[in-house]
Amino acid sequence: MNGMDGMNERASSTTTDPGQPEAAAATIDATKVFGKGAGAVLALDGVTVSFAPGRFTAIMGPSGSGKSTLLHSLAGLDPLTDGRAMIDGVELTGLDDQRLTLLRRDRIGFVFQAYNLIPTLTALENITLPSALAGRRPDPAWLDQVIGTVGLGDRLGHRPSELSGGQQQRVAVARALAGRPAVVLADEPTGNLDSMASAEILGFLRRAVRELGQTVVMVTHDPVAASYAERVVFLRDGRVVAELHDPTPERVLDHLKRLEG
Repeated sequence: MNGMDGMNERASSTTTDPGQPEAAAATIDATKVFGKGAGAVLALDGVTVSFAPGRFTAIMGPSGSGKSTLLHSLAGLDPLTDGRAMIDGVELTGLDDQRLTLLRRDRIGFVFQAYNLIPTLTALENITLPSALAGRRPDPAWLDQVIGTVGLGDRLGHRPSELSGGQQQRVAVARALAGRPAVVLADEPTGNLDSMASAEILGFLRRAVRELGQTVVMVTHDPVAASYAERVVFLRDGRVVAELHDPTPERVLDHLKRLEG
């Protein structure tokens, strides 16, 4: 048995059954093809993976492995060519635009590399914007807990231009958590930050999981960032090829080297 065969074997033996009702997010035989004919690109090749609630999972792989496509498929941003994607027990396939929009608003929190804050709104107004757009008032106790978790109590009246990059991303994290979603999807959330600010954001995400019971699925290329997670799922050529539990930067880097070798 070669090293890669061993990694595949571990992946098949440790991946949670996505059909189990406790999955906060899952895909079953997910296939995504971009383009047609000779120029078609197979981005996901029958990916079956699930993410249990209250856990912090990182998704990693070489460039072009399909990690961002997997995240976008879970969010309903990239409809699958074949297979199924589910959030909190709701299958995304077949949902019309209105129901998909409501599902994203109510059950998914987003944190991306670009902070996507509204420059004319204060930090607090940015955090509560999704609730305001939905015509709802956020739960005050939960909102206070979220703001305390990300350490923004003294910055709530500041606009984005008055905040550092790390503080802006903290606002984005709080906004993702404020609606108490079933899952937070984070795509390279520390890509624009220095190492100190990155550590703060990753620490906040981990605290959200441990102290608030949040579910976080994060795409990253950084072994240090991945080490904040409890589990790392590795993709290559659109397939899940390995998993790693209780990761360290060194173990993550070793797996990546094997994938790219």
